[in-house]
Amino acid sequence: MRGLRSTLALLVILIGLGAYIYFVTSKRSDDRGPKQEKLFTSVEADKVEELKIKSATGDRTTLKKEGGTWKIVEPIAAAASQPDASAVVNAVADTEIVRVVDDNPGDVKEYGLDAPRIEVEFTSSGGKPSGRLLVGDKTTTGGNLYARRNDEKRVVLIAQYQESTLNKSTFDLRDKAVVKFDRDKVTGVEVTADGKTLEFAKSGSDWRMTRPLDARADFSAVEGLIGRLESAQMKSIVPGEPSSSDLKKYGLDKPSVSASIRLGSARATVLLGGKSDAGVYARDGSRPDVMTVDNSVADDLKKAADDYRKKDVFDFRAFNATKVELTPPRRSISPGTSRPSCSSGSRDRAKHPTSGGASAPTPATPTRGRSRRSWLASRT
Repeated sequence: MRGLRSTLALLVILIGLGAYIYFVTSKRSDDRGPKQEKLFTSVEADKVEELKIKSATGDRTTLKKEGGTWKIVEPIAAAASQPDASAVVNAVADTEIVRVVDDNPGDVKEYGLDAPRIEVEFTSSGGKPSGRLLVGDKTTTGGNLYARRNDEKRVVLIAQYQESTLNKSTFDLRDKAVVKFDRDKVTGVEVTADGKTLEFAKSGSDWRMTRPLDARADFSAVEGLIGRLESAQMKSIVPGEPSSSDLKKYGLDKPSVSASIRLGSARATVLLGGKSDAGVYARDGSRPDVMTVDNSVADDLKKAADDYRKKDVFDFRAFNATKVELTPPRRSISPGTSRPSCSSGSRDRAKHPTSGGASAPTPATPTRGRSRRSWLASRT
């Protein structure tokens, strides 16, 4: 009977605890309130085809999506940074209103919206829906931004973190790759630095050095060189098309480093000139633009031939070797002479320590088949 009472007491406690948890969690769910309103309710990011962006610096940039790829069309024609362009579109489509500040303000100057710092205008396929986002000052606490939608008078707050996404200059929106090429189609590489030229040719799935000497190349080293060229990014760009005197000033009339990627009969070339405040002047051989790149790009292209040579003496791996054959050197014996024999003294020296007390050195060679294969494969 006593055990039954204990069980019932525990059951009552569990029921009470469960009821408490249920009511507390349901209250918290109610306290979350309604979901925040999106600034632009009918915009689908993948349907936006055109962007016009004014940054806080005054840059005005127009981008259009053609064939699924964003391109800059104003103030220049250039490839766009796909991640940055897409981020702007997603920000416009997803931005939520934190709070309505004033439905009908008398003067928007106090919010910095009389002359908005940032403007983003977008157009979707077919011309609709479209809209414009105007961004003014930060709030006093700095956590939000004053904003307006289209031509509405209403002033709202949006999250401050959106500024870094929306506030993009023309250069920010450019594709900053120094040179573009399809890595899968690369058949050769040529680098000239400080008057010395290195050439590499693809041989099946491996790389071979063809200049200044014919030798096996280290696969990882050559692939690293190609990767460095592929990942090189411009730090700044010199406005305008350079004249011959400009090229001389930038050290690009006689480049200190040139690197060419061969893609069959085609080539992609990078030229590096003199030093600038931002790094090194550079140029893509297929474009007139002069840009700057980090100093490390030049340093990485100035490696010596030995840095690219394969260091292994034998071109195999222990795990795929099936046979090891060792042929000792043969000594020829003339007719009428006898093969020299090992004297007792020499035998004693081989078996016993030398006069200095140290044993004669034993060659560090393996004695078993698998050990021999591993030892030979690791020779460099």
